[in-house]
Amino acid sequence: MLSQLAFLFVAMALATGRVVRRDSADGFPNPNATQLEFIEDVADGTLSDAPPRPSLNESSIPIFQLISFNENFEVAFFSSLIENITTDEPGFTLPTEKKMEILETWRPSWLPPQQEQLHTIDASKVLKHFNASPIPDPCEYVFPGATDINSSISLAATFTDVVLGTLQEAAERLAVNGDLGPIREVASIIGQEGQQSGFYRLLLNQKPSQKPFLTTNVGAFAWSALQQFVVSCPFKIGEIEIPIFPPLEVAHVTGGQTIEPRDQRLSFVANLTCSSEAEQFINETSPDLFVTYFSGQLLPISLPVEDVEWFGENNAQLRFEAEFRFEENILVGLTIAALTSKDNFTTYSEVVGATIAAPGLIEVTDEGLSWDLLSEEDL
Repeated sequence: MLSQLAFLFVAMALATGRVVRRDSADGFPNPNATQLEFIEDVADGTLSDAPPRPSLNESSIPIFQLISFNENFEVAFFSSLIENITTDEPGFTLPTEKKMEILETWRPSWLPPQQEQLHTIDASKVLKHFNASPIPDPCEYVFPGATDINSSISLAATFTDVVLGTLQEAAERLAVNGDLGPIREVASIIGQEGQQSGFYRLLLNQKPSQKPFLTTNVGAFAWSALQQFVVSCPFKIGEIEIPIFPPLEVAHVTGGQTIEPRDQRLSFVANLTCSSEAEQFINETSPDLFVTYFSGQLLPISLPVEDVEWFGENNAQLRFEAEFRFEENILVGLTIAALTSKDNFTTYSEVVGATIAAPGLIEVTDEGLSWDLLSEEDL
């Protein structure tokens, strides 16, 4: 099985997790018929053979660009993780028996780069059919915080949670745009990503089902989050018409780390140097700003910022706190935070128009289960 692994990316500079693009035996992202057959065989399934859609609303193009871009990122991440385990990189070394179990038995299910490759190819086919531009090719990435197996799985669990929320909006927007045909495929990807998420949660000793209604998201927040992993791309990011917000850092919460399940005040940091929307608030000690949370299918929850401190060059960086009302809203699992200039939102899309920095990713988990999939002795 190991001899069959064809990697598009290899891990370089492990301190930063940087990966670089390599030629691949499977021809991804543009495989020929034989190479595609290989990818489908390893992925345990094929692309849809349904005929091309007769039309596509222009405003649906960015949806498929985002899906393609994200899936390229996932291919890179999982390929890098497999390579790190295969080559026994520091932090990724396992006993021989466990290593072979992971690479030969588990790999198709929980480290599925070929499945993500098919998601990318599917989205790119739509873009090519309608002569959309750009069609995102794989970029060069960095994976901060993914320095060992546990932290890598935690990061995978978090970005999969973000994807599951983003695909909810994709399906809704396609429906609003009248593009009903692709919704079935999007829904099937939601299910596939959900199966992956449940397994990551088992590996992390958490319940496989996070909550009854998974946290929703908006495309602009997912797009902004992905930029934090990008070193460079072979196309112009700005040509994809999705806004990019300054990152919102949740202090002491990076990658897949979590916070305790209780009411508390969280600390946030945002660098607003290049934000024209933030200029009117700079140096105000009590700015009319809010932290707006997405959790489950609750309407956006907005709470005022407190203990504001401006610092850095031109005082354009902002440190502040906000309440995190866990008990009242049962904020288990993923919560997505945004710094906004208003509150009282009635829809998720409204939040995008009032956002100054986003997203802050917060995971609250119920650890304590033990499935012995990756034991302490293995790690």
